[in-house]
This record gives sequence, C-alpha cells and structure tokens, in this order.
Amino acid sequence: MTERRLEGRLIALGVTGSIAAYKAAELARRLLDEGAELQVLLSRSGREFIGPLTFETLTRRRVLSDPLELLGDGRIAHIVVADSADAIVVAPATARWIAAMAAGLSDDIITATCLASAAPVVVAPAMDGEMYRHPATQANLERLRGYGYTVVPPEEGALASGQRGIGRLAATESVLDAVAASVADRPVRAPEPAARPPQEETVREPDLAGRRVVVTAGGTAEPIDPVRFIGNRSSGKMGVAIAQAAMARGADVTLIAGTVNVPLPEEAEVVRAETAEAMRSAVLKELARADVLVMAAAVADFRPSRAQARKLERGAALALELESTPDILAEASRMVREGRVPGRARGVEGPGRRTVLVGFAAETGSLERAAAKLASKGVDLLVANDVSDPASGFGSDTNRVTVLGRGGSVEEWTILPKREVADRILDRVVALLETAVESARSGSKVSTEMSA
Repeated sequence: MTERRLEGRLIALGVTGSIAAYKAAELARRLLDEGAELQVLLSRSGREFIGPLTFETLTRRRVLSDPLELLGDGRIAHIVVADSADAIVVAPATARWIAAMAAGLSDDIITATCLASAAPVVVAPAMDGEMYRHPATQANLERLRGYGYTVVPPEEGALASGQRGIGRLAATESVLDAVAASVADRPVRAPEPAARPPQEETVREPDLAGRRVVVTAGGTAEPIDPVRFIGNRSSGKMGVAIAQAAMARGADVTLIAGTVNVPLPEEAEVVRAETAEAMRSAVLKELARADVLVMAAAVADFRPSRAQARKLERGAALALELESTPDILAEASRMVREGRVPGRARGVEGPGRRTVLVGFAAETGSLERAAAKLASKGVDLLVANDVSDPASGFGSDTNRVTVLGRGGSVEEWTILPKREVADRILDRVVALLETAVESARSGSKVSTEMSA
C-alpha cells in the first residue's frame, strides 16, 4: 500500500456484541495497514463473540472492556483514550449500543469513551433487517448524526438469522474511507506516546489454555456482632489483576472473592467468601479441579472466638477473645502433597496435572520471615511484599515484591504495575506446569522402556 492515510494517528476501535464482531479483526488489521496505532474497546457482550487475544496480538495493546479500568500508571483508561484518539470507530454497532449512545448512557467502555471525547466518531451498524428499519433505530441513528457522528450504512445480503436483507456490516473499505475522511483536515491530537494508552512490549501467548486457575482476592471480615467485624485493608486489586492476566492467557478462572472494593471480572467464575471459614470451604472445594491455586487474599489471622447474635451496646471498653483462623494455604498444600484432595484421587490427574501453589505474604518493615513461610506452607512460589511501603501497600496500583521459589531462588522485583506483577508471576507458574508435563513424559518413557 502506497498511501497510509492514518499515519501517526491513534484510532479507537469499539466492538459491540454482534455476530459481525469477527469482521472487526480484519478492520483492525486494515487500520494498522493504513499507518494507525490502534486501541480496541471491547464491550462485555462483544467478548462473547470474539476474544481479546486476537486484538491484543494485532495491536500490541491491552484490550479495554471496563469503564472503571485503570492503566498500569493509575490513569483512567477510557479518559486517556478519549483525550488521545484521533477518531473512534464503532464497528459493528448493535441496535442496543446505538440506543444507549443516542441517550447518552455511559454503561459500557465504548459509550463512556465517546461521551468523554471530542474526537470524530464513525458508527457502522450491523443487525437484523427489521431491527435496522425499526423507527426507534432510525431515530437513534438520526440523533447520532445530529451529534456530528458519521454513520456508515449497512449493506444488503445474507443475515445471521438466515434471512436476506439490509443489516450486514458495511465493507471494510467503506469504514476505512469514513475514518480517513473524518480526520483528513485535523492535526494529530496526541502525538506524544506518553499521552496515549501504553503499548505492551510483549503479548502473552495462550499458554494457560485448558488450565483451571483458582485465585483468591481481597480480605476477610470476621464478625464481632451483626454490625462490626475484624478485617484488613486489602482491596483485592492484586488478586483481580492475576485473574485478569490468567484469563488473557486462555485459562478458565475461578475467582474466590472476599471483601473487595474493585470491580470483579465478569468473565471469571466468581465465588463470594467473606470470612476465613467461607474462604477455606470455597478453596478446598475448588482444589479438586485446580491446576493452579494462587492465594492472593489477605485472610484474617484472627477472629472473635464467639460472634454475638445481637449488636453490642457502646460501653467504656470492650474485651474480645480472639482465636486463630485456619491456615488455608498450608492445609491445601498438605492435601495436594498427600494426594488427599476430595474428588481428585492420587494418580488420576493425568500427565502434568500437578497443582501449582502460589502464596502471598504481606509483611511490614522486613521480609526476613518470608523464607520460613515458604517452607511451612509448602508452596511452589511465595510472593512477599512490604505493605508499609506506599508503592506496594493495600489499595495501591503498583507492587514491589520478592518472589521465593521452592528450589531456593529469590527474585527481587522493582516497583511494577500490579498487572505486570501478575503476568510475571504467571510466567513462573507456566514454567512449573511445563516442567511437570516434561517430568510426567520422562517418567512414562522410562517406565515403558523398563517394561519392554
């Protein structure tokens, strides 16, 4: 291609929940061919039709799906896109998304970005013919035109319903021409890379596909009475980051959530467990199908020995008798090592199906106890951090961790976004899983040779 009409520009591509979402991958490739950088915004329903990995591989940028999502440096993701994109193209745009945008409802990442942006917006509808012709849809499209948005009409042809008619997503070239025309007489809005959403140095491969990863996140609330509890300041950010990173690598994820103050990924299987005992029950139940268990939750070490049935009255003082909570990770580790996991008998896991165990240790002032915890809990990896450090404390968007391995390895990582910490941890987990597979294959080969 000799003409690159979008050279140096950042284009935001919004993909909504239409069967035509698969065509957005080709549109993304062609936008890149035109010289654009690309940030994909994928609605929750859009993820049902096409996964983020396709777009992340093409664009070298993390796909954004949540209007509350933060970038690694703490900036609000959709605001950064809104302020830096030269154009926003929504293709395919469903009738529901068009209606929400016409009404100004910012309940998804794409409408939120459009509402916050002064960039030109190109909308390419795709839907059933009767739905497209309905007066409500036509009125909503006319309203979008009134906002200055460019609407690229759908084409006639075979539809997903099996009927023929108007409603097919416009040809890629038609959408490209509309995007190019929308920015032709405008300067580049944010030429500096720092003003744009960051590009990833690497895109993770789906190396956890077919694996079940169980992650715990947040704190626990141990009841004193029906109103009060003993808890901690864990926000759940680190555990959620691990769950998101594992899903991006193809894993089936169960997220066991205690008390959290961050959104939980809808794509994960979420189990709520807000006390230590509830979390213990959930973890031991999920252990039967777990290839990986990551205990990122800050489970309370103590709880009232007896919770009051009624709210305690205010008094001059209150004395509480506390008892230790169960060490969930140590118990799970013993069960795995001894082959006592209910529903997962010893020797029936299959080649390389050993459960990898990852623990977290929140310390203050020093990490000198971390090595002892690694040994006592019997885990493969222990991730220790000093929560008195503002850069790695509860609720921060970054973490500074030391990772200890069962073989004696110790890695001290600098301050990193929690998502990057999550991916680095999973890099070690994948290596351990691959080692287990190789060991199983080697053992099987030796056994076969001896029997021969």
